[in-house]
Amino acid sequence: MYFDQPGKSNTEETLIRAFEQGHKLGLDEVVVASTTGTTAYRVLEIFTGFAVTVVTYHCGFREPFQKVMPDAIRMDLESKGAAVVSATHALSGVERSLFKMYGGHSPVLLIADTLRLFGQGTKVAVEVSIMAADAGALSGNDVVAIGGSGQGADTALILKPVNQSDLFDMRIREVVCKPRAF
Repeated sequence: MYFDQPGKSNTEETLIRAFEQGHKLGLDEVVVASTTGTTAYRVLEIFTGFAVTVVTYHCGFREPFQKVMPDAIRMDLESKGAAVVSATHALSGVERSLFKMYGGHSPVLLIADTLRLFGQGTKVAVEVSIMAADAGALSGNDVVAIGGSGQGADTALILKPVNQSDLFDMRIREVVCKPRAF
């Protein structure tokens, strides 16, 4: 399915279609990007029977030493059964700092920009699955991976997750939905 525009207005349909496809394929894990917890709460409601992993920004992403997702939301999501991972972006991290300081080419940022050719949500869905895998939150089986373009969710993939060290072993098996325009 293709949305005419990116953004949070696609969240509900993205989550429903992603659940339906994941369920149809017999999957039982979903990983989702969430900053405020709004999308994560909706995933917990829709993805019954799935292990839910929520991935959020690392501490210091916006302001040094400050968390982006409030502790109260993180604890509430965990109390409802979600695993919550706060991690450095797998497709930027220290490389972004080096690029800003010295310029030049950065292989990891090039990979991120290549994924953005399919839309920001595609890059995010791939990235959060790597971050969740590196945190030990995934089994290694195929997952539903959900990302977005700013707020909410507008992209869902079925993929074989991997750790950062094995990036090129990842397999994007299906694109469930994504924006056509971005």
